[in-house]
Amino acid sequence: MALEEGPKIVTKAYDVTSWLLQQVNAFPRTYRFVLGDRIATTALEVLEGLVDASHLRDKRAVLSSVNLKLERLRYLMRMSKDLEILSLRKYEYAAREINEVGAMLGGWLKQQRSKDL
Repeated sequence: MALEEGPKIVTKAYDVTSWLLQQVNAFPRTYRFVLGDRIATTALEVLEGLVDASHLRDKRAVLSSVNLKLERLRYLMRMSKDLEILSLRKYEYAAREINEVGAMLGGWLKQQRSKDL
């Protein structure tokens, strides 16, 4: 169930996070509480950061932090694929969606930086 309010990037991040949480729930027990927890926490931190940024006047610091967390999420997802926890098809879907959030975030960051010039 997607949220219909707020910036489009927040809605996209919400959808990706919801999907990731469902995937983590299906991780084998040996990875669920280490890798799965990190993926879930990082995805939620990305979502929370985007929500925070949408309500702040100076968004740059928060958006930069979110950008770093998104990069961490990419590596965590890659590890879950390499460990064969996620299928290649699910990894490709997640990578596409995360990259789309990243592209939107990059645009938002660029817009915020251009306001200072």
